Amino acid sequence: MIDTLKKTDRIVILTGAGISKESGLETFRDPDGIWARHSIDEVATPEAFARNPGLVHRFYNARRRLLDDPAIQPNAAHHALAALEANWQGEVLLVTQNVDDLHDRAGSRNLIHMHGEIAKIRCVFCGDVRRQIRDLSPDTPCDACGRSGGLRPDVVWFGEMPRDMDRIGAAIEDCALFVSIGTSGTVYPAAGFVHEARYNDRDAHCVELNLEETDTSPMFHDSRKGRATELVPALVDALLAST
Repeated sequence: MIDTLKKTDRIVILTGAGISKESGLETFRDPDGIWARHSIDEVATPEAFARNPGLVHRFYNARRRLLDDPAIQPNAAHHALAALEANWQGEVLLVTQNVDDLHDRAGSRNLIHMHGEIAKIRCVFCGDVRRQIRDLSPDTPCDACGRSGGLRPDVVWFGEMPRDMDRIGAAIEDCALFVSIGTSGTVYPAAGFVHEARYNDRDAHCVELNLEETDTSPMFHDSRKGRATELVPALVDALLAST
């Protein structure tokens, strides 16, 4: 199917924590991941933030500091996806569940952070959004409106709606190729994207790249197991060579 793609066809790519794990970032849902050590109800819901903003800020401060570590850099998979976007004539829409900025740093521009970005903060009072790496506390004032107590990580918490779902849905409905990379297939609505793509008007070809079998693996036409830093560049090379 990849050999029959036209260079003007639309491609939609979904990435999860597995693509950033090889850059040194922890996953959330692995047995030894972040949610194995922290309660979602205490640090990742609007109710948790209202109840104990100090605890929530400490949790996200620690995650945010990792992005400022010089050792954390985009890997070969991130760079390959940026190269695909730059060299494919049709649209390549990259949708990531990750809240890190590694895709951005690798050069991807047609990018949707459906779960927000940990390197950005948002003021609930005035709506200002800006990049910030330094630590936050409940007393940190907003640079835009000056009020304290309203700054929060600009991420999508459990119970909140993922970003740009209309744009994502429209792209999946019209894509000829859907690729899922390093995602567990357990978090909705992203876990349902493969079903939407497979039965869209284009009968999109669906490819999964992951370390292991997932709940959604049977839905894909092609499910390849291995490291993202090996599988993603190989797929990109094949796509570019085919056209």
